[in-house]
Amino acid sequence: MLSALARLLKPLSRVTIALGLSLCLLLSACSGDAEARLSGDYVEDTVAVSRSLLEVIDLPQDAEGHAEAEVEARALINDYMSRYRPQSRVNGLTSFTTMQTALNSLAGHYAGYANRPLPEDLHDRIAKELTKAERSAVRGS
Repeated sequence: MLSALARLLKPLSRVTIALGLSLCLLLSACSGDAEARLSGDYVEDTVAVSRSLLEVIDLPQDAEGHAEAEVEARALINDYMSRYRPQSRVNGLTSFTTMQTALNSLAGHYAGYANRPLPEDLHDRIAKELTKAERSAVRGS
């Protein structure tokens, strides 16, 4: 009798553990800042990220809150790229490749030269690419 009960409970406990782990994974995957910053709509997110980054790169290096703005910009870049790079319906669009170029350039500067101001040539190129990506996304390409 006891061995029959043990045989019944063994698969049940495995199912319970599997369900518990699945629930934990689901809850941790659904929470976070990326969900708060990005809507999931490619065009809206591209426009919002572009405008946000244009504001950040226009901040003077000695402005109050510049360091925090750079940290937020890096997080926004990571969230945007991790959301849209794997999506095949998006990652072949002209707007996405232009946006990716701008984001990679800005992220590279922040990673390599975090304490230095953005060079004027790089600033102009990134601003031009962000504006171009925004216009292309709104146009649908």
